[in-house]
Amino acid sequence: MQPSWSAARLDYALATSRAEKRAALGLYLPVGYPCRTASLDALHLMARHADVLELGIPHTDPHLDGPVIQQASAQALEAGFQMIDLFTAATQLTASTTTALVVMSYWAPIERFGPELFAERLSVAGGAGVLIPDLPEHAAATWHWAAQEAGLYTIPLIPAHASDARLAEMGTQSSGMVYAPATPGRTGSRRPLSPYLPRLVRRLRTATSLPVAVGIGISTPDHAAQASRYADAVVVGSAVIRHMTTWRNAPDLAAAQVAKSFADGVRRASSSAR
Repeated sequence: MQPSWSAARLDYALATSRAEKRAALGLYLPVGYPCRTASLDALHLMARHADVLELGIPHTDPHLDGPVIQQASAQALEAGFQMIDLFTAATQLTASTTTALVVMSYWAPIERFGPELFAERLSVAGGAGVLIPDLPEHAAATWHWAAQEAGLYTIPLIPAHASDARLAEMGTQSSGMVYAPATPGRTGSRRPLSPYLPRLVRRLRTATSLPVAVGIGISTPDHAAQASRYADAVVVGSAVIRHMTTWRNAPDLAAAQVAKSFADGVRRASSSAR
């Protein structure tokens, strides 16, 4: 695959953080939460602290997510989210920041929009790649073709207990980076990080040369610092939304505050321990 200029932004972000001997920080937010204007304002402020922004596509059945993201997704849909809002946000962020953009979406919204058109428009808007955690086997070939034609990366969510053979297979079908869960279960956990996470990251490094991102359960800056010691990137989502709900009159400022705290956590991780 020949990466697009937009995909190259992700390569640059990961290479820059690696040169600084730290993990990259990824921050997730459903586009349109809590409303269109506040969402864009929050994303622009988050971009000041993030290496990567993960733009979520709200969906009526986010069954792999916990209640925090489920409620945020429902609120964005109630506020009128349309797919054009994703492309608008990506275009504006691309024009105003060097932060890389990836999209997290369930398969149904992409299928309804049309995989080829979705991939093409996202690439033009500045998106680097897409994570589809429930991509069905029968649709995988369709999506991979559309992504490759648009120069987008396909980022997999790695099952925590996948066999070595399955990890190797997923590595060959992936591009950009791979994404490993920091805790078992759905998003939004406030449990300690899985004690098996360092081993999973080591197994992934054996199976693929792609950078390894860790997310799902990074709920505190200390978690981010801990995961930064062995991962190439850490991704935070529910913790951002949870903080935004406490500042209902200024959710964008709340997002900026929590983004800075996680950026500080990533940067204080000892480079000698990574």
